[in-house]
Amino acid sequence: MPTTASAAHSLADVTASNSTLSRFLHGLPGVDAVGLEARAASLGTRSIKTTAKAYAIDLAISMVDLTTLEGADTPGKVRALGAKAVRPDPTDRTTPTTAAVCVYPDMVAVAKEAVAGSGVKVASVATAFPAGRAALEVKLADVRDAVSAGADEIDMVIDRGAFLAGHYLKVYDEIVAVKETCGAARLKVIFETGELSTYDNIRRASWLGMLAGADFIKTSTGKVAVNATPANTLLMLEAVRDFRAQTGVQVGVKPAGGIRTSKDAIKFLVLVNETAGEDWLDNHWFRFGASSLLNDLLMQRQKLATGRYSGPDYVTVD
Repeated sequence: MPTTASAAHSLADVTASNSTLSRFLHGLPGVDAVGLEARAASLGTRSIKTTAKAYAIDLAISMVDLTTLEGADTPGKVRALGAKAVRPDPTDRTTPTTAAVCVYPDMVAVAKEAVAGSGVKVASVATAFPAGRAALEVKLADVRDAVSAGADEIDMVIDRGAFLAGHYLKVYDEIVAVKETCGAARLKVIFETGELSTYDNIRRASWLGMLAGADFIKTSTGKVAVNATPANTLLMLEAVRDFRAQTGVQVGVKPAGGIRTSKDAIKFLVLVNETAGEDWLDNHWFRFGASSLLNDLLMQRQKLATGRYSGPDYVTVD
């Protein structure tokens, strides 16, 4: 294993041109799809009980980016979402807050006011989310609007068309430009793994995003048929683990879309612990992009505390 300094220098060299970047990304080890899916499935069978389950549920709540990304979003809906993020269970003050609320840029100011003083972050999608089909100047303006309104985090989408066409340096340069525009805001880079077709492409996108300065790599927008899966998240966890080993830089992971139950969330936490390790078991380094997951976590939490389910009326309907 090279030293961190020499590794960082060699990785800087790979972004000198599209051809050098392409050679590097296509030189990454190929993904054994059967082995990857088998390991993800095996880790998903781990049984988590009693106190460990209670700990995992609270940890999962603290990792939720509570999200509303609909054309019909209103200030009232965003304020209600912010209130829920700050106090997920109004009857139990021991319930952790969520990590963040995630909204469109025009709702950032409303969300910021709703969570003021709580420690809950405001994340905003940008760069012509979810398709990303816009000129770079438009994407950067989108980011500037969100940051100026108070966004703590920016979730950007890569240009999947450019990536799939092999224009890796174009994608890299866009991420670098967005990162610079973010200023102090942390940057999550969304790959839309369901559109990348292969595990090899997901591995390449992971390394490309990290080379460009992503603070998080994120599976998906939640707007396509295939979103976060245990296998694609496992692959991205392997990438951040290996990237830190080579460069000394830690990058977070955010699976998004399709994670709806406590059982699902706990399976993903097992993946984190067994693949990247305990350093990622913190909401600074791992998040769930979700809207309905929090409700199930709250119901399961109450079940552990009281021995019975309260039913869906116990939680708010988002």
